[in-house]
Amino acid sequence: MELQQMRYVVAVAEERNFTRAAERCHVVQSALSHQIKALERELGVTLFARTSRRVELTAAGEAFLSAAKASLDAAERAVADAAASTGQVRGTLTIGVIPTATAIDIPAALGEFHRAHPAVRISLRGGGSDEFITAITEGSMDVAVLGLPDTTPPKGLNTRVLARERLVAVVSARHALAGRRRLRLDDLVGETFVDFPAGTPGRAPSDLAFQAAGIRREVAFEAMSTDLILGLVTHDLVIALLSPAVVPDSDDLRVITVADGPTRIEYLAWSTFNPSPAARAFLDGLHATHSENDPYRAPIS
Repeated sequence: MELQQMRYVVAVAEERNFTRAAERCHVVQSALSHQIKALERELGVTLFARTSRRVELTAAGEAFLSAAKASLDAAERAVADAAASTGQVRGTLTIGVIPTATAIDIPAALGEFHRAHPAVRISLRGGGSDEFITAITEGSMDVAVLGLPDTTPPKGLNTRVLARERLVAVVSARHALAGRRRLRLDDLVGETFVDFPAGTPGRAPSDLAFQAAGIRREVAFEAMSTDLILGLVTHDLVIALLSPAVVPDSDDLRVITVADGPTRIEYLAWSTFNPSPAARAFLDGLHATHSENDPYRAPIS
């Protein structure tokens, strides 16, 4: 059994199409199909159920896919470790970034890393802190930027605090509170909010702050996109509590300090178990670029 055959199986399983899988693997479709059929004969099982319009993994294929991915990951790691022993950094760097990440200029950091280590393939994923924590723990992600309430630090990961901040109220320029410079949570009683989905780390700081203050609030809209959140605020449908760094300068919006508002910590997180050479190089680069006194490590004000 060859690694290339495993790569073909993974490609077909993910693309659910032999033509697209062949294009992805930069081979003609007949060669890819031949290799998969040869592998099926060697294993004595059928990996894919095929029709002229549909391709699906069989039960045997599902079982094989998981082991094939693990084998390919292990092979890639072996190549990366061998290259690292000679001073070269290879392999894949997978990074997760939450929508409200502000403490690190991710495009700039990745640009600098790519120039220093051009042989590393970079994969950037968006999503939420919970799924990133799980992905790092399971080994499918190298590094992530997380945003969590100050009362619930991540567990089972290596972490570095990037920023501590207090969220601000964001209202439309037409809102009744638009002329205020400073508020307390009590001033927001009766307001209608937009926030991240219930149960997500992005929502937790605000929920915890209102619960601690004994104030009930109405969240009428939920969204994972800060652009959508700000759009709803701009049209004066709702107000939001966000990191001040994600709010653009706009004549249509007003940002108001909330003295007892929610607090949030942004973390850089990575695995406690044997980070890859690419992950170590990326983390070393960030450490060299930023010091403990950098302005992105802003205290709560």
